[in-house]
Amino acid sequence: MEPAPVKPAPAAEGPQGNALQLTLATGVFTLGFASFGSAAAMMPALKERLKLDDFQVGIAVAIPVLLGSLGRIPLGILAERFGPRLVCMAVMLGSVLPTVLMGLVSEYWQLIAVGFFLGIGLASFSPGAGLASGWYPRKRQGLALGIFGMGNGGSSLASFGAPAVAAALGYVWGFWAFALAAFVWFVLLWALGQDPPVHGPAKTLSDFVVLLKDRMVWVFCLYYFLTFGGLVAMAGFLPTFLKQVFGLDPIDAGFRAAGFAALTTLMRPLGGAWADHIGGQRILIWVFPATAALAVFMAVAVGEDDPSMVLFTIGALGMAAAIGLGNGAVFKLVPDYYPRSVASVTGLVGAAGGLGGFFPPLVLGTVRKATGTYTWGFVLLSLFGLACFLTCWVTHFRHLKRQVATAAPPA
Repeated sequence: MEPAPVKPAPAAEGPQGNALQLTLATGVFTLGFASFGSAAAMMPALKERLKLDDFQVGIAVAIPVLLGSLGRIPLGILAERFGPRLVCMAVMLGSVLPTVLMGLVSEYWQLIAVGFFLGIGLASFSPGAGLASGWYPRKRQGLALGIFGMGNGGSSLASFGAPAVAAALGYVWGFWAFALAAFVWFVLLWALGQDPPVHGPAKTLSDFVVLLKDRMVWVFCLYYFLTFGGLVAMAGFLPTFLKQVFGLDPIDAGFRAAGFAALTTLMRPLGGAWADHIGGQRILIWVFPATAALAVFMAVAVGEDDPSMVLFTIGALGMAAAIGLGNGAVFKLVPDYYPRSVASVTGLVGAAGGLGGFFPPLVLGTVRKATGTYTWGFVLLSLFGLACFLTCWVTHFRHLKRQVATAAPPA
Protein backbone atom coordinates (compact mmCIF):
# COMPACT_ATOMS: atom_id res chain seq x y z
CA MET A 1 0.00 0.00 0.00
CA GLU A 2 1.46 3.35 -1.03
CA PRO A 3 1.77 6.06 1.62
CA ALA A 4 -0.69 8.90 1.46
CA PRO A 5 0.66 11.90 -0.46
CA VAL A 6 1.85 14.83 1.62
CA LYS A 7 -0.37 17.86 1.21
CA PRO A 8 1.44 20.92 -0.11
CA ALA A 9 2.17 23.69 2.36
CA PRO A 10 -0.37 26.53 2.34
CA ALA A 11 0.47 29.65 0.44
CA ALA A 12 0.52 31.82 3.56
CA GLU A 13 3.93 32.84 4.84
CA GLY A 14 3.42 31.20 8.22
CA PRO A 15 4.50 32.57 11.59
CA GLN A 16 6.47 35.80 11.57
CA GLY A 17 8.10 35.36 14.96
CA ASN A 18 7.56 34.53 18.62
CA ALA A 19 9.79 36.37 21.07
CA LEU A 20 8.67 34.28 24.06
CA GLN A 21 9.54 30.95 22.45
CA LEU A 22 12.84 32.35 21.17
CA THR A 23 13.64 33.49 24.72
CA LEU A 24 12.75 30.08 26.17
CA ALA A 25 14.88 28.30 23.55
CA THR A 26 17.82 30.64 24.18
CA GLY A 27 17.50 29.99 27.92
CA VAL A 28 17.61 26.23 27.31
CA PHE A 29 20.88 26.53 25.43
CA THR A 30 22.33 29.09 27.87
CA LEU A 31 21.66 27.04 31.01
CA GLY A 32 22.51 23.76 29.31
CA PHE A 33 25.83 25.26 28.24
CA ALA A 34 26.39 26.70 31.73
CA SER A 35 25.75 23.34 33.42
CA PHE A 36 28.13 21.70 30.98
CA GLY A 37 30.71 24.48 31.41
CA SER A 38 30.68 24.38 35.21
CA ALA A 39 33.08 21.41 35.18
CA ALA A 40 35.67 23.27 33.09
CA ALA A 41 35.23 26.43 35.16
CA MET A 42 35.86 24.49 38.38
CA MET A 43 38.65 22.36 36.88
CA PRO A 44 41.49 24.29 38.58
CA ALA A 45 39.89 23.46 41.94
CA LEU A 46 39.19 19.87 40.85
CA LYS A 47 42.79 19.51 39.69
CA GLU A 48 44.06 20.41 43.14
CA ARG A 49 41.47 18.32 45.00
CA LEU A 50 42.03 15.17 42.94
CA LYS A 51 45.78 15.70 42.26
CA LEU A 52 45.45 15.51 38.45
CA ASP A 53 48.18 15.94 35.83
CA ASP A 54 47.82 17.91 32.58
CA PHE A 55 46.78 14.93 30.48
CA GLN A 56 44.10 13.88 33.01
CA VAL A 57 42.76 17.43 33.00
CA GLY A 58 42.60 17.39 29.18
CA ILE A 59 40.57 14.18 29.25
CA ALA A 60 38.28 15.45 32.01
CA VAL A 61 37.57 18.66 30.05
CA ALA A 62 36.98 16.74 26.82
CA ILE A 63 34.79 13.86 28.08
CA PRO A 64 31.55 15.89 28.60
CA VAL A 65 31.85 17.05 24.99
CA LEU A 66 31.35 13.47 23.77
CA LEU A 67 27.74 13.22 24.91
CA GLY A 68 27.20 16.91 24.22
CA SER A 69 28.28 16.36 20.61
CA LEU A 70 26.94 12.95 19.64
CA GLY A 71 23.76 13.47 21.67
CA ARG A 72 22.76 16.33 19.37
CA ILE A 73 22.03 13.90 16.54
CA PRO A 74 19.32 11.77 18.23
CA LEU A 75 17.92 14.82 20.03
CA GLY A 76 17.52 16.63 16.70
CA ILE A 77 15.65 13.63 15.23
CA LEU A 78 13.47 13.31 18.35
CA ALA A 79 12.68 17.04 18.24
CA GLU A 80 11.32 16.71 14.70
CA ARG A 81 9.27 13.64 15.65
CA PHE A 82 7.89 14.62 19.08
CA GLY A 83 8.32 18.41 19.05
CA PRO A 84 11.24 20.48 20.35
CA ARG A 85 9.44 21.65 23.51
CA LEU A 86 9.19 18.16 25.00
CA VAL A 87 12.80 17.32 24.13
CA CYS A 88 14.04 20.63 25.57
CA MET A 89 12.18 19.88 28.80
CA ALA A 90 13.79 16.43 28.99
CA VAL A 91 17.24 17.93 28.44
CA MET A 92 16.78 20.53 31.18
CA LEU A 93 15.59 17.92 33.65
CA GLY A 94 18.32 15.50 32.58
CA SER A 95 21.08 18.03 33.25
CA VAL A 96 20.08 18.56 36.88
CA LEU A 97 21.34 15.27 38.41
CA PRO A 98 24.86 15.17 36.90
CA THR A 99 25.36 18.85 37.77
CA VAL A 100 24.46 18.09 41.40
CA LEU A 101 26.72 15.03 41.46
CA MET A 102 29.68 17.01 40.10
CA GLY A 103 29.84 18.80 43.44
CA LEU A 104 30.29 15.46 45.22
CA VAL A 105 32.98 13.69 43.14
CA SER A 106 36.00 12.59 45.16
CA GLU A 107 37.87 10.31 42.72
CA TYR A 108 39.02 10.64 39.13
CA TRP A 109 36.79 7.85 37.77
CA GLN A 110 33.78 9.61 39.27
CA LEU A 111 34.80 12.84 37.56
CA ILE A 112 34.94 11.04 34.19
CA ALA A 113 31.66 9.15 34.67
CA VAL A 114 29.63 12.10 35.94
CA GLY A 115 31.33 14.47 33.49
CA PHE A 116 30.18 12.34 30.56
CA PHE A 117 26.52 12.77 31.52
CA LEU A 118 27.08 16.46 32.18
CA GLY A 119 27.36 16.78 28.40
CA ILE A 120 23.57 16.49 28.05
CA GLY A 121 23.40 20.26 28.61
CA LEU A 122 25.58 20.92 25.56
CA ALA A 123 23.33 18.62 23.50
CA SER A 124 20.43 21.03 24.10
CA PHE A 125 21.51 22.92 21.00
CA SER A 126 19.66 20.85 18.37
CA PRO A 127 16.16 20.76 19.96
CA GLY A 128 16.57 24.37 21.08
CA ALA A 129 17.41 25.45 17.51
CA GLY A 130 14.24 23.74 16.29
CA LEU A 131 12.16 25.59 18.88
CA ALA A 132 13.79 28.93 18.01
CA SER A 133 13.82 28.79 14.21
CA GLY A 134 10.40 27.19 13.66
CA TRP A 135 8.59 30.38 14.64
CA TYR A 136 10.40 32.60 12.11
CA PRO A 137 10.24 32.94 8.31
CA ARG A 138 13.28 32.00 6.28
CA LYS A 139 14.35 35.60 5.68
CA ARG A 140 14.69 36.15 9.47
CA GLN A 141 16.07 32.79 10.55
CA GLY A 142 19.70 33.93 10.42
CA LEU A 143 18.98 36.58 13.05
CA ALA A 144 16.72 34.25 15.07
CA LEU A 145 19.33 31.49 15.18
CA GLY A 146 22.01 34.07 15.91
CA ILE A 147 20.06 35.28 18.94
CA PHE A 148 19.46 31.68 20.00
CA GLY A 149 23.18 31.03 19.59
CA MET A 150 23.85 33.68 22.23
CA GLY A 151 23.24 30.75 24.55
CA ASN A 152 26.99 30.34 24.07
CA GLY A 153 27.03 32.93 26.83
CA GLY A 154 26.34 30.08 29.22
CA SER A 155 30.05 29.40 28.94
CA SER A 156 30.81 32.91 30.24
CA LEU A 157 28.24 32.45 32.96
CA ALA A 158 30.00 29.27 34.08
CA SER A 159 33.59 30.49 33.59
CA PHE A 160 33.16 33.51 35.81
CA GLY A 161 30.08 32.56 37.85
CA ALA A 162 31.09 29.11 39.07
CA PRO A 163 34.34 30.16 40.81
CA ALA A 164 32.70 33.33 42.15
CA VAL A 165 29.66 31.48 43.56
CA ALA A 166 31.93 28.76 44.97
CA ALA A 167 34.03 31.41 46.73
CA ALA A 168 30.90 33.06 48.19
CA LEU A 169 28.69 30.08 49.08
CA GLY A 170 31.02 27.08 49.17
CA TYR A 171 32.61 24.71 46.67
CA VAL A 172 29.52 22.60 45.85
CA TRP A 173 27.49 25.66 44.87
CA GLY A 174 29.86 26.22 41.96
CA PHE A 175 27.82 23.36 40.43
CA TRP A 176 24.53 23.36 42.32
CA ALA A 177 23.60 26.92 41.36
CA PHE A 178 23.39 25.83 37.72
CA ALA A 179 21.40 22.70 38.59
CA LEU A 180 18.84 24.89 40.36
CA ALA A 181 18.66 27.30 37.41
CA ALA A 182 18.13 24.38 34.97
CA PHE A 183 15.24 23.06 37.06
CA VAL A 184 13.58 26.50 37.17
CA TRP A 185 13.83 26.72 33.37
CA PHE A 186 12.29 23.26 33.04
CA VAL A 187 9.26 24.56 34.94
CA LEU A 188 9.03 27.64 32.67
CA LEU A 189 9.14 25.43 29.57
CA TRP A 190 6.39 23.25 30.97
CA ALA A 191 4.21 26.29 31.72
CA LEU A 192 4.92 28.56 28.74
CA GLY A 193 6.60 26.56 25.98
CA GLN A 194 4.86 25.83 22.67
CA ASP A 195 5.95 23.79 19.68
CA PRO A 196 6.25 25.74 16.40
CA PRO A 197 3.81 24.99 13.58
CA VAL A 198 4.56 21.70 11.83
CA HIS A 199 5.92 22.30 8.31
CA GLY A 200 5.86 18.70 7.08
CA PRO A 201 5.67 15.04 8.10
CA ALA A 202 7.85 13.74 10.94
CA LYS A 203 11.27 12.60 9.75
CA THR A 204 12.12 8.90 9.56
CA LEU A 205 15.45 7.08 9.76
CA SER A 206 15.55 6.84 5.95
CA ASP A 207 15.19 10.64 5.74
CA PHE A 208 18.16 10.95 8.06
CA VAL A 209 20.23 8.54 5.95
CA VAL A 210 19.51 10.70 2.89
CA LEU A 211 20.94 13.71 4.73
CA LEU A 212 24.11 11.75 5.53
CA LYS A 213 24.68 11.32 1.78
CA ASP A 214 24.46 15.05 1.11
CA ARG A 215 27.90 16.58 0.54
CA MET A 216 26.96 20.04 1.82
CA VAL A 217 25.91 18.62 5.19
CA TRP A 218 29.49 17.45 5.68
CA VAL A 219 30.87 20.77 4.47
CA PHE A 220 28.78 22.56 7.10
CA CYS A 221 30.03 20.03 9.67
CA LEU A 222 33.60 21.00 8.79
CA TYR A 223 32.80 24.71 9.17
CA TYR A 224 31.16 24.22 12.56
CA PHE A 225 33.90 21.85 13.74
CA LEU A 226 36.17 24.91 13.70
CA THR A 227 33.83 27.77 14.62
CA PHE A 228 31.86 26.19 17.46
CA GLY A 229 34.52 23.64 18.39
CA GLY A 230 36.96 26.51 18.84
CA LEU A 231 34.59 28.15 21.31
CA VAL A 232 33.99 24.97 23.33
CA ALA A 233 37.67 24.04 23.40
CA MET A 234 38.96 27.50 24.29
CA ALA A 235 36.26 28.27 26.84
CA GLY A 236 36.74 24.86 28.46
CA PHE A 237 40.53 24.84 28.50
CA LEU A 238 41.28 28.54 29.13
CA PRO A 239 40.76 28.58 32.94
CA THR A 240 43.33 25.81 33.44
CA PHE A 241 45.57 27.08 30.61
CA LEU A 242 45.76 30.65 31.94
CA LYS A 243 46.47 29.47 35.47
CA GLN A 244 49.23 27.17 34.26
CA VAL A 245 50.94 29.36 31.64
CA PHE A 246 50.43 32.84 33.11
CA GLY A 247 50.01 32.01 36.80
CA LEU A 248 46.57 33.62 37.18
CA ASP A 249 44.32 32.84 40.14
CA PRO A 250 41.08 30.89 39.38
CA ILE A 251 38.74 33.91 39.50
CA ASP A 252 40.99 36.03 37.23
CA ALA A 253 41.42 33.11 34.80
CA GLY A 254 37.67 32.50 34.84
CA PHE A 255 36.98 36.18 34.18
CA ARG A 256 39.25 36.18 31.11
CA ALA A 257 37.75 32.92 29.82
CA ALA A 258 34.31 34.45 30.31
CA GLY A 259 35.39 37.45 28.23
CA PHE A 260 36.41 35.16 25.37
CA ALA A 261 33.05 33.36 25.42
CA ALA A 262 31.10 36.61 25.85
CA LEU A 263 32.67 38.21 22.78
CA THR A 264 31.93 35.08 20.73
CA THR A 265 28.36 35.18 21.98
CA LEU A 266 27.84 38.84 21.07
CA MET A 267 29.25 38.36 17.58
CA ARG A 268 27.03 35.38 16.78
CA PRO A 269 23.72 37.27 16.15
CA LEU A 270 25.68 39.85 14.18
CA GLY A 271 27.01 37.04 11.99
CA GLY A 272 23.49 35.66 11.52
CA ALA A 273 21.95 39.04 10.69
CA TRP A 274 24.78 39.89 8.32
CA ALA A 275 24.38 36.50 6.64
CA ASP A 276 20.67 37.27 6.09
CA HIS A 277 21.82 40.11 3.81
CA ILE A 278 24.98 38.90 2.06
CA GLY A 279 25.01 35.12 2.58
CA GLY A 280 26.84 32.90 5.02
CA GLN A 281 29.53 31.70 2.63
CA ARG A 282 30.78 35.24 1.98
CA ILE A 283 31.29 35.79 5.70
CA LEU A 284 33.09 32.48 6.18
CA ILE A 285 35.54 33.26 3.36
CA TRP A 286 36.90 36.02 5.65
CA VAL A 287 36.42 34.22 8.97
CA PHE A 288 38.63 31.21 8.24
CA PRO A 289 41.85 33.00 7.15
CA ALA A 290 41.41 35.43 10.06
CA THR A 291 41.18 32.46 12.43
CA ALA A 292 44.33 30.95 10.95
CA ALA A 293 46.28 34.21 11.35
CA LEU A 294 45.11 34.76 14.93
CA ALA A 295 46.09 31.22 15.90
CA VAL A 296 49.64 32.14 14.82
CA PHE A 297 49.53 35.10 17.24
CA MET A 298 48.63 32.70 20.06
CA ALA A 299 51.33 30.22 19.04
CA VAL A 300 53.99 32.95 19.16
CA ALA A 301 52.66 34.30 22.46
CA VAL A 302 53.06 30.99 24.31
CA GLY A 303 56.22 29.96 22.49
CA GLU A 304 58.43 32.53 24.18
CA ASP A 305 60.46 31.86 27.33
CA ASP A 306 58.46 34.69 28.88
CA PRO A 307 54.88 34.20 27.56
CA SER A 308 53.26 37.41 26.31
CA MET A 309 49.81 38.02 27.81
CA VAL A 310 49.27 41.03 25.51
CA LEU A 311 49.95 39.06 22.32
CA PHE A 312 47.93 36.10 23.54
CA THR A 313 44.99 38.37 24.43
CA ILE A 314 45.01 39.96 20.97
CA GLY A 315 45.00 36.54 19.33
CA ALA A 316 42.35 35.08 21.65
CA LEU A 317 39.90 37.99 21.48
CA GLY A 318 40.37 38.36 17.72
CA MET A 319 39.63 34.67 17.30
CA ALA A 320 36.59 34.98 19.57
CA ALA A 321 35.16 37.68 17.29
CA ALA A 322 35.94 35.71 14.12
CA ILE A 323 34.47 32.37 15.20
CA GLY A 324 31.45 34.18 16.68
CA LEU A 325 30.68 35.64 13.24
CA GLY A 326 31.30 32.19 11.75
CA ASN A 327 28.87 30.56 14.19
CA GLY A 328 26.04 32.82 13.06
CA ALA A 329 26.91 32.44 9.38
CA VAL A 330 26.92 28.62 9.46
CA PHE A 331 23.47 28.45 10.98
CA LYS A 332 22.06 30.82 8.44
CA LEU A 333 23.21 28.33 5.79
CA VAL A 334 21.39 25.39 7.44
CA PRO A 335 17.78 26.68 7.01
CA ASP A 336 18.73 28.07 3.58
CA TYR A 337 19.75 24.66 2.29
CA TYR A 338 17.48 22.43 4.44
CA PRO A 339 14.35 24.42 5.43
CA ARG A 340 12.34 21.26 6.29
CA SER A 341 15.09 19.48 8.21
CA VAL A 342 16.53 22.22 10.43
CA ALA A 343 16.59 20.17 13.66
CA SER A 344 18.08 17.05 12.04
CA VAL A 345 20.78 18.93 10.14
CA THR A 346 21.41 21.10 13.19
CA GLY A 347 21.94 17.90 15.17
CA LEU A 348 24.52 16.63 12.68
CA VAL A 349 26.32 19.94 12.27
CA GLY A 350 26.12 20.64 15.99
CA ALA A 351 27.60 17.22 16.74
CA ALA A 352 30.56 18.07 14.51
CA GLY A 353 30.96 21.37 16.34
CA GLY A 354 30.89 19.61 19.68
CA LEU A 355 33.54 17.13 18.51
CA GLY A 356 35.56 20.17 17.50
CA GLY A 357 35.59 20.98 21.21
CA PHE A 358 36.52 17.41 22.18
CA PHE A 359 39.82 16.98 20.39
CA PRO A 360 41.71 20.27 21.01
CA PRO A 361 42.05 19.83 24.81
CA LEU A 362 43.43 16.32 24.22
CA VAL A 363 45.77 17.58 21.50
CA LEU A 364 46.95 20.54 23.61
CA GLY A 365 47.53 18.31 26.64
CA THR A 366 49.45 15.78 24.55
CA VAL A 367 51.52 18.46 22.78
CA ARG A 368 52.35 20.10 26.10
CA LYS A 369 53.39 16.77 27.60
CA ALA A 370 55.56 15.88 24.58
CA THR A 371 57.19 19.26 23.86
CA GLY A 372 56.80 21.28 27.05
CA THR A 373 54.89 24.01 25.20
CA TYR A 374 51.46 24.60 23.65
CA THR A 375 52.90 26.28 20.53
CA TRP A 376 52.44 23.42 18.09
CA GLY A 377 48.83 22.93 19.18
CA PHE A 378 48.02 26.46 17.99
CA VAL A 379 50.01 25.89 14.79
CA LEU A 380 47.78 22.91 14.03
CA LEU A 381 44.73 25.12 14.65
CA SER A 382 46.07 27.63 12.12
CA LEU A 383 46.55 24.93 9.49
CA PHE A 384 43.02 23.65 10.05
CA GLY A 385 41.68 27.19 9.56
CA LEU A 386 43.43 27.35 6.20
CA ALA A 387 41.92 24.00 5.18
CA CYS A 388 38.43 25.34 6.00
CA PHE A 389 39.15 28.47 3.97
CA LEU A 390 40.09 26.46 0.88
CA THR A 391 36.94 24.32 1.22
CA CYS A 392 34.77 27.42 1.60
CA TRP A 393 36.40 29.12 -1.40
CA VAL A 394 35.72 26.13 -3.65
CA THR A 395 32.11 25.56 -2.51
CA HIS A 396 31.29 29.28 -2.65
CA PHE A 397 32.32 29.68 -6.27
CA ARG A 398 30.68 26.43 -7.29
CA HIS A 399 27.48 27.82 -5.78
CA LEU A 400 27.89 31.09 -7.70
CA LYS A 401 28.44 29.21 -10.97
CA ARG A 402 25.23 27.21 -10.39
CA GLN A 403 23.33 30.44 -9.70
CA VAL A 404 24.61 31.98 -12.95
CA ALA A 405 23.77 28.83 -14.92
CA THR A 406 20.27 28.70 -13.43
CA ALA A 407 19.62 32.38 -14.13
CA ALA A 408 20.89 32.26 -17.75
CA PRO A 409 18.09 32.68 -20.33
CA PRO A 410 17.32 29.64 -22.51
CA ALA A 411 19.01 29.48 -25.92
